[in-house]
Amino acid sequence: MSRTVTRSPQNSPEAGHNSESVLSHGLKQRHLSMIALGGVIGAGLFVGSGVGIAAAGPAIVLLFMGTGALVMLIMRMLGEMSAARPSTGSFSVHAEEEIGSWAGTTSGWMYWLMLCAGVAAEATAAGTIMHTWVSFIPAYGWVAIFMVFFCASNLTAVKNFGEFEFWFSAVKVTTIVAFLVLGVLGILGVFGDAPGTSHLTGHGGFFPTGAAGLAAGLLTTISGFAGLETVTIAAAESDNPSRNVARAVRTAVWRIAVFYIGSMAVVVTLVPWNDPKVAKDGPYVTVLDTLGIPAAGTIMQIVVLVALLSAMNANIYGSSRMAYSLVSRGQGPRFLAKVTKGVPAAAVLASCLFGFAAVIAGIVWPTTVFAWLLNIAGCAVLVVWSIVCLTQLKMRRRLEREAPELLSVRMWGFPYLTWLTFAAILGIFAVMAASADGRQQLIGTAFVVAALAGAGHLKQRRDRQAATGS
Repeated sequence: MSRTVTRSPQNSPEAGHNSESVLSHGLKQRHLSMIALGGVIGAGLFVGSGVGIAAAGPAIVLLFMGTGALVMLIMRMLGEMSAARPSTGSFSVHAEEEIGSWAGTTSGWMYWLMLCAGVAAEATAAGTIMHTWVSFIPAYGWVAIFMVFFCASNLTAVKNFGEFEFWFSAVKVTTIVAFLVLGVLGILGVFGDAPGTSHLTGHGGFFPTGAAGLAAGLLTTISGFAGLETVTIAAAESDNPSRNVARAVRTAVWRIAVFYIGSMAVVVTLVPWNDPKVAKDGPYVTVLDTLGIPAAGTIMQIVVLVALLSAMNANIYGSSRMAYSLVSRGQGPRFLAKVTKGVPAAAVLASCLFGFAAVIAGIVWPTTVFAWLLNIAGCAVLVVWSIVCLTQLKMRRRLEREAPELLSVRMWGFPYLTWLTFAAILGIFAVMAASADGRQQLIGTAFVVAALAGAGHLKQRRDRQAATGS
C-alpha cells in the first residue's frame, strides 16, 4: 500500500513538539561544501589504504573505481531524497516514511552504532599519535582530552562543528592536492628516473594476489567511505537545506574520483605494491620518502591526526543528530530528544558517553567486546546503503506522482542504476560470506539487525493499531 505522506522540513517527525525542540540553522553553504569535500577523506585514505594495496596490489585502483562508483550512486540517491525532503534524520526518516518504522529504526540505529564505534577507534588512534609526541600524558589521557573537547564544542552551537570541519577539511584537501601534484611530477621523472609501468606490471603483474586479494582489498576500500552520509544530515541545519544539499552532493562525485582513485594510481605507479612500508607506514609517507620530500613522516603524521580529529568531530555530530531524530519519532528513550539553544544536548552527551565506553572496552576487552563492536560497525554501512536503495525506489515513484517539482536532484538511470547498486551491495555481502572473518561480521550484524527490525516492527504495529483505534 503506497503512502501519501508529504512533509516539509518544519513538520517532519523529528521537528519536535514545540519551538524549543527545533534545531538551529547555523551551517552555511561553505560549511556544507567542505563537509562534503572532507567527508570522503579520512585517515583510512592516508594510512588504511596501505592494507588494501598490500592485499590487492596495483589492482587496488580498480577496486577504488568500483567502490567509488558505488558510493557516487549512493550519494546521488541520498541527494535526491534529501533535496526533496530535508531532514535531520536523513535516510532514516525517509525509510520510515516509505517502507515502515522497522526500516527507519534499523538504518538509523545501525548508523548511530557505526559512528559511535568510529569515534572510539579514531580517538584511540589520535591519542596514540599524541602520546608519541607528548609522552608524559598517556594515550588514554589524550583520548579523554579529545572526547571532552569535541563533546563541549558540539554542545555549544552547530556552527562550531561547521567551523572545525571547514578547517580540518581544508588541511586534508590541501594535503591531497599537494600529494597529487608531487606524485604526477614524480611519475614524469622530475624527482629522478620516471618509473613508467615497472611497478604496475613488474611485481607479479597487475593482479598479483588474484581473486582472494581483490576480496580482501574490497572490504578495506568500502570502510574508507563510511560516514560521508553526514552531509545530508547536516543539510537540515543549514539556511537553505534543499539548495545546499543539492550543491554539496553534485560536487562530491568528482571529488571521490580525483582524491581516491587518483591517489591510489599515483601510489602504485611510484612504489612497489609489496614494499612493507606501504602497509606499515602508509602509502603517502612511502611515496613522499621515495620522492625525497623532507620530514615526510612527520608531515603525514600531522595530517593523519587532523583527519582523525575531523572524523571524531563529524561522527559525534552525525551520531547525535541521528539519535535525536530517532527518539523524536518514538524510536528510543525520550530524554535524548532534549534540545538546548538549538542543540540536541542529551543526544550529544549520550553519543560521546557511548563512544568513550567503547574506548574503555578497547582497553579492557580489545579482542572480544571491542572487536565485536568494530565488526558490526564495519558491516553497518552496507546495511544502511541497502535500505537507502529500497527507500529511494519507493520515494522517487511517489514524488513523481505527487510532487515532481521537488526533484531538484535526480538519480541517474532510475530505476536501473538503483537496482544495480542494490545488487552490488548484495554481491559484497556474498564476498564477505566466503571468508571466515566476513562470516563472523555478518552473523554479529544479523543479530543486531534482527533485534532493531523487530523493535521497529512492534512500533509499526502499535502505531497502526492506534491509528485504527483497535
